[in-house]
Amino acid sequence: MSWRVALAALAILLVSACGSEPTLEQQIIAVINEMEENAETVERRDFMSRIDESFVGQEGELDRDSFQRFMFYQWSQNQRLHAQLFPITVVRQGVNSAGASFKVLVTGGPNLLPDRGQLFDVTTTWIKQDDRWMLARANWVPTSEAMQN
Repeated sequence: MSWRVALAALAILLVSACGSEPTLEQQIIAVINEMEENAETVERRDFMSRIDESFVGQEGELDRDSFQRFMFYQWSQNQRLHAQLFPITVVRQGVNSAGASFKVLVTGGPNLLPDRGQLFDVTTTWIKQDDRWMLARANWVPTSEAMQN
């Protein structure tokens, strides 16, 4: 291989490597989607691994442990828990922090088919630790009447 071919190959590798870093928005959305999948498939450990030790939820009503109990209760009450996320907006809040807001329709029930659902407005704060985005704050407010059969 000639030095020109090698140099061209190196240049292509360098250029493609520069564009491979996902944007902040892509990173946060990927973590939220991963957590949604973990919640739906009841991967408790994987879901909770993204909740920071300093987590605060519902304006201070929940810490990490009480949020974990809340989620375990939801999983125990619903044979199938499903979340449908609507547009996620991500905003940088600092070097290693970001906020994300979105709507989510959560459905579930004691049977395979959901018999209830609720739409929520969700606001979150994320912090980056050791190259991992962790959920530090979350607040959710119902936006409509609950849907029940």
